[in-house]
Formats: sequence, structure tokens, C-alpha cells
Amino acid sequence: MAHENDLTEMLVAVARGDRNALRAIYVRQSTRLFGIAMAILRDRTAAADVLQDAFLKLWQRADQFDPARNPQAWLDAIVRYTALDAARARGRETLTDDPTLGDGPVDFDVVEALGQAEDHARLRACLETLDERTRHSIGLAFVRGLSHAEVAAEMDMPLGTVKSIIRRGLLNLRACLS
Repeated sequence: MAHENDLTEMLVAVARGDRNALRAIYVRQSTRLFGIAMAILRDRTAAADVLQDAFLKLWQRADQFDPARNPQAWLDAIVRYTALDAARARGRETLTDDPTLGDGPVDFDVVEALGQAEDHARLRACLETLDERTRHSIGLAFVRGLSHAEVAAEMDMPLGTVKSIIRRGLLNLRACLS
């Protein structure tokens, strides 16, 4: 609860134009928020761009934050919707053969690809340790980008139950991956 209060206070300070508060939010939240963008986009560069865009939106729209709301959920929503917009935009991109446009072929890095494959295999193995309901809940939230309320509606379950399932599942994944 204290963490939520601190985050709420920082968001209110950002709304007043406090750059140090924005920096503090970035330091505390960027790794987790990057993870949300990465889960949706599966591309480090695109996820980093989304994180930057999301913090720009946060700076510009901090006055729209309602201190009565959950500040973590508000930040998550900004990143999630920014990532989903980026994913949709990427789906509409048209590649050309013009190298001056920057969309030409990129050299394939075998070492990086092997590292990513190993990370994916570890994550897949850890996901398999979760029960189906937990795995499905986490997939809806972090792959499809649904809010907890949307997951609850999709699974026809109470919101609190869905939050608990996702939280326990994420804690189990963290333990498995570490």
C-alpha cells in the first residue's frame, strides 16, 4: 500500500511538472513496464521505443491521473495500449527495397538468436509448470494485453480471483526463471 501511495504522490508531482518525480517513476518502474511492452511486441527495440513513448505520454497526460485510481494499473495501461498501437502499426508497415529508407535486411546475429531461443525455451518450460487456468490468465494479460478486468470477463471469474491467480503465477514464473 505504501508503494501505491508513493507512486500516486509521484504521479501528482509529475502533473505539477516535476521532472525529478518522472525520473523517479522511470527508475522504479521502467524494467517492469519494459517487460509488458516486450511481452506484447517480442522485439527489444520496439519495446524500448514504446517505453519511451509511454513515458512521454505520462509526462503529457499526468494531469489526467485520478489519485483515487490504482497508479500501477494506470501506468500499465499506458504502456499496454502504447504497445498495442505499435503492434498494430507494425502490421501495416510495407517494406521496400530502397536502402535509404532503413527497412532493408539486417544481418542475422547467431549468438543473439541462440540466447533468445534459450530464454524462450526456459520461459516455455516454466510456463508448463503452471496450471492451465494460471497459464491462460497470464497469456490473456501479457500476450493479448488485456486488463485484469477484461481477463476476468473473458474467463467468467471474479476480478479479485483473477488478480490473485495472475500474481501467484507471476511469482512462480519469477522463482522458476531465477
